[in-house]
Amino acid sequence: MASGGAGGMPLLWSAVMERTFFALGALFAGLAVAAGAFGAHGLKGRLGPDMLAVFETAARYQMYHALGLIAVGWAAGRWPSPAVIVAGWCMVAGIVVFSGSLYVLSVTGIRWLGAITPLGGLAFMVGWLALALAAWRG
Repeated sequence: MASGGAGGMPLLWSAVMERTFFALGALFAGLAVAAGAFGAHGLKGRLGPDMLAVFETAARYQMYHALGLIAVGWAAGRWPSPAVIVAGWCMVAGIVVFSGSLYVLSVTGIRWLGAITPLGGLAFMVGWLALALAAWRG
């Protein structure tokens, strides 16, 4: 691997992370659009207003963090560092745990899933802080 990336990250590794996070962001964004459409059209008459709102929250936060992943992909090329990689994987984990638990909770009514949702929120916060750190250190 060629070296010379910022923060001691090999350039090839940086390029792989750039493409990985950008692609995951685009994939999660597309899935968020599909989930939002499914919620609006497929679940509207099947879920109560409270559970429909939970489903919509999941789709909304998935989209926010999918766009965040695209930003992480960009940052991986501009400021390659371990902090960028932490940011990306925390956002992925946050989408899976936060949005995933809310999707399942809303359609199944399994309430204990709400107890793990904050762990996804914590992953989101760590991801944004890691991205800020990467930008700050540049």
